[in-house]
Amino acid sequence: MLNKTRIAVMVSGGGTNLQAIIDAQKNGIIKSGEIVLVVSNKKDAFALERAKNNGIKSYLMTSEEDLIATLKDERIDLVVLAGFLKILGSDFIKAFENRIINIHPSLIPSFCGKGAYGLHVHEKALEYGVKVTGATVHFVNEIPDGGRIIAQKAVEIHEGDTPETLQKRVMEQAEWILLPQAVEDISLKIAKGEL
Repeated sequence: MLNKTRIAVMVSGGGTNLQAIIDAQKNGIIKSGEIVLVVSNKKDAFALERAKNNGIKSYLMTSEEDLIATLKDERIDLVVLAGFLKILGSDFIKAFENRIINIHPSLIPSFCGKGAYGLHVHEKALEYGVKVTGATVHFVNEIPDGGRIIAQKAVEIHEGDTPETLQKRVMEQAEWILLPQAVEDISLKIAKGEL
């Protein structure tokens, strides 16, 4: 039996992607990894409540140096950015190289990079008039949304979509499916010593 990959999920807001990962862990979709820590840079993030309700330890980020030390103390193998709205510095990225993944609500390389987060991404997609958008899970490097792509899932844009309706559909049809599966795939590779 392989040791489970120890996962930290980093969040800034409501934590809907965190909940998708928690649910996938409970439903056996994620079996090679376990969320042992939820990190937030905002003390009022509802995601911290989700962690508490599911018996997961949480940590409020004060500085990147303290965060690196905490993740090392917790023996974290994989860091999952799930709506974490802060750009991580090079020291953090180096400390967890090829062990940080992020979910982005578009098909990278479209509508990504600095300033492209949350509803802004869906506003841009609608303004541009694309017919298909989606979500991308990728490794994190020092370029915002610039790391190697792990998985993507397309979502159709409907006539009359608003940024809010599009955001909801992308979450339900892409993010909440793609992210848990990617977490399992990467966790399995780490557990097997392939990453």
